[in-house]
Amino acid sequence: MLTLRPAAERGHADHGWLRTWHSFSFADYYDPRHMGWGNLRVINEDIVAPGTGFGMHGHRDMEIITYMLAGELTHRDSMGHTATLRAGEVQHMSAGRGVMHSEMNHGTQPVHLLQIWILPRVRGIAPSYTQAPMDTTAGRGRLAPVALPVDHPETAPLRIHADAALYAARLDGADTTQHRLAPGRLGYVHVVRGRLAVNGVALAAGDAALALDEPLLTLADAQAAEVLLFDLARV
Repeated sequence: MLTLRPAAERGHADHGWLRTWHSFSFADYYDPRHMGWGNLRVINEDIVAPGTGFGMHGHRDMEIITYMLAGELTHRDSMGHTATLRAGEVQHMSAGRGVMHSEMNHGTQPVHLLQIWILPRVRGIAPSYTQAPMDTTAGRGRLAPVALPVDHPETAPLRIHADAALYAARLDGADTTQHRLAPGRLGYVHVVRGRLAVNGVALAAGDAALALDEPLLTLADAQAAEVLLFDLARV
């Protein structure tokens, strides 16, 4: 079964310095029908104005992935990391038993990103930080891993302490790719840009499809599409 999550039905807030869309309940947006999907808890699409950002704040016991789409974001944290994230890069912060960080747009252009939160397998681990470029050729015409569990045998730019896998693809025209879900697993497909169909269901930018008891996900009929696919544990 596939359930469509239309982009227009997401939670939305315009704070002036921040325009944000929430796929699941977050901050002042609360919808008991959309509290997460399996161990996926947050997908926020954020546009951060120049000269602004998220000041120092804390997290714990969450696997946090930032997927950069445009602009530059400066990250600082209590582990001693200072880094600039750019379009085409991904970041993973394992909040573990607690970490403080800030995310600021010191550039002259808006920053556009997706922030993703996934529940960890184990609570109270040491916090950690990873930043990596995306191989744009690897995900062209097929799904390529972005983040995999730390014990997964395949390679990926990011390793997370969660029973979840994240893949990305750039598809267009006749491109078709598939992902098989093991019994008991959940799927979540989020269209970043463009259009495509998932098992024949048409999706546009910002739309998502929630997959339950769908052993095979087929992505096809794409028009300049960039898409994220999550393979998730039920919780």
